[in-house]
Amino acid sequence: MTSKKFNFRKSLFIKNRLVILNEDTFEEIFSFKLNLMNVFVTFTLGGIFLILITTFIIAFTPLREFIPGYSSSELKKNATELAIKSDSLETALKKNEAYIKGIQKVLRGELEYAKFNKDSILAETDEPSEVDMKASEEEIKLREEVAKMEKESGEKSRNKKKSDKN
Repeated sequence: MTSKKFNFRKSLFIKNRLVILNEDTFEEIFSFKLNLMNVFVTFTLGGIFLILITTFIIAFTPLREFIPGYSSSELKKNATELAIKSDSLETALKKNEAYIKGIQKVLRGELEYAKFNKDSILAETDEPSEVDMKASEEEIKLREEVAKMEKESGEKSRNKKKSDKN
């Protein structure tokens, strides 16, 4: 087993000659003295160089926009602007629909003209918050307990100050 490894290592450094000949005249055009280790190192360095150049081109040129998953900053900016515009258009559309429904009610006679006001119709489209701001019974009890505790601690601190002065 060790002789095979030794032979393989030896064969890596055996000099070989690469010759390119003209087929018609058998004239030597090009000649190289190589060994397997030089060929291996050359191809490895060439592959690494090719990978680095490809990475550089993708990372620092607009070519990266064609790769799925990468998007340009301009595209993100445009998407954000369009989302904002669509939201504002949607609210404007809701207001216009409410206004038109109010006018239709007036035309059908369902609503008196004197009661018809554009601002009141537009106010109907504003969605009120559904948060209940009234305190529950438990919260009221907790507030009373905290107030009592603060009052007691305030009295204790006053008594301490009086006793420190004496």
